[in-house]
Amino acid sequence: MKYLHTMVRVTDLDASCAFYTALGLEEVRRVEVEAGRFTLIFFAAPGDSDAQVELTYNWDPEELSGGRNFGHLAYAVDDIYALCSSLQAAGITINRPPRDGHMAFVRSPDNVSVELLQRGERLAPAEPWASMPNTGEW
Repeated sequence: MKYLHTMVRVTDLDASCAFYTALGLEEVRRVEVEAGRFTLIFFAAPGDSDAQVELTYNWDPEELSGGRNFGHLAYAVDDIYALCSSLQAAGITINRPPRDGHMAFVRSPDNVSVELLQRGERLAPAEPWASMPNTGEW
């Protein structure tokens, strides 16, 4: 398992970028998703691109409350299906199953959302995951 990033929702992209830049972080990647109406900007400390902060800016105004500004922890895993099976066996709910062989979400006992991403190429869709619905929030 490898730590990837922590996601933080922001409401003023320019002010947030200025803040993280003032902290000494550098922008390492920017993704504009017109269809989803959001922008992702990844920051990292100089020379340490392995530990990133992902700023998520939703183009449509929203009020951030109840922890909505903090998104999730993210980890790359060697076999997303095997890990999700192991988590289920341990009594952990898979909130967003890896239907696409690439991404799943679970929640900690304190409701911290954790994103699991298949390392490398996505796996071929497989049951029971391919037809499993979402459960709760993720």
